[in-house]
Amino acid sequence: MKGIELPAFPCGRNDSERASMAQYTRREPHFALCGLNCCLCPRFHTDGTSRCPGCGGRDFSKQHPTCSVVTCSRKHGNIEYCFECSEYPCRRYESIGDKDSFITYKNVTTNLEEAGRDLTDYLATLNRKHEYLKLLLEKYNDGRAKSLYCIAIELFSIGALEELLEFIVRDVEREDTGENEKAKKVLGKVREKAGELGIELALRK
Repeated sequence: MKGIELPAFPCGRNDSERASMAQYTRREPHFALCGLNCCLCPRFHTDGTSRCPGCGGRDFSKQHPTCSVVTCSRKHGNIEYCFECSEYPCRRYESIGDKDSFITYKNVTTNLEEAGRDLTDYLATLNRKHEYLKLLLEKYNDGRAKSLYCIAIELFSIGALEELLEFIVRDVEREDTGENEKAKKVLGKVREKAGELGIELALRK
């Protein structure tokens, strides 16, 4: 996925912006300024130098030397989230959901709308989703399911995820089978639920 251009969020390239980005930090790196759920992105759950710490997280500028959204936020009072801006929604969000990068962009505007109504509740829900994702990646990942799980957790409702957890407790963990079989069964259930909900578990290019 190297070299994918982030849709609707072009990066600046000047030296002053790069220097400014080195100082950029935020209170909540899990939920980006632009509405992405950083903690549900595959790169957030990657080991090594390619790992992204989330928007404004530690060493964020090493992964994102420039960002036009961050630059824009500084011009509008150093807002923490785009929904706080008097000009939101701006032209930047007109086609935000058309393509994906490492993470799906389908819910960006919905995320910002929900967070704008009740940020505390939104972050609590996001934290629960993050915990569900960590569970799937730690116990039911066959080595190829990271991106699929990230998309599913992002697009499934909390209700659907709770049903999945009940399935795991009731039908997977009670069986005396190996890790590969358990992972296969959970993956199958995730795909089945996605089909029921009309959700495509693939990034749009």
